[in-house]
This record gives sequence, structure tokens and C-alpha cells, in this order.
Amino acid sequence: MGTFVISKRFSGDYKFEFTSRKGKTIFTSNAYELRMDCEADAEYLRTVFESCSFVKFKTSKGKFFFRVVIEGRVVAVSRKYSTELMVQKGIDEIVKYGAKAEILDFANNDFEFID
Repeated sequence: MGTFVISKRFSGDYKFEFTSRKGKTIFTSNAYELRMDCEADAEYLRTVFESCSFVKFKTSKGKFFFRVVIEGRVVAVSRKYSTELMVQKGIDEIVKYGAKAEILDFANNDFEFID
């Protein structure tokens, strides 16, 4: 089962990532100024995976990626893949497990590493 992980960027904005069953990031959302907007979009996206569009692209260096589009608005961009088949596998995993994904909020965690 996949997971939505909400976290804070270094800039102070919030984002969510959809991670696969194996813990690998499949896509990352746009930046959100407010955490509640980030949470709301993650929850909304979870309910409409079947109806959203996945637009595939190829970079100038030959890598493949896709954008998640809902109602004409780009919500997230995937990581880069080496083949088009891997892109399709990422999309298939989202469609299969996205609706059942849980949302984890790590935005307020201040990790402290002690020497």
C-alpha cells in the first residue's frame, strides 16, 4: 500500500509525496504555504485518482516523468524514470493503491540528532 507523506521544505512551504509500498517516492506535490491546504489536496487527490490524468514527458537527457493533472491543474510531478515502462508501472501503482493510501504528517517533527 502506498502512503502520502506530508513534510516541510527548507523554504518553509509544505509538500506531500506519494511513496510506494517499498518506500520509494513516486511523485512530489507543488509547494503549499499552509499545511491545511497541503493536507486537503492530499486527501482530495486520494479520492480522485481514478479520474485524474497522468501526462507523460521525456527530458532532453532521455529520462521519463509524468505530471498528475486534476481539472486542468498540475498537482504533482513524478520522479525521473529511466524507461517509459517504469513510468507506466509508477502510474499503475498509484491507481491501484492510491485510494487506500494513508496520510502521514511529518511537517511538525523537528528531528534532532545528538552527537
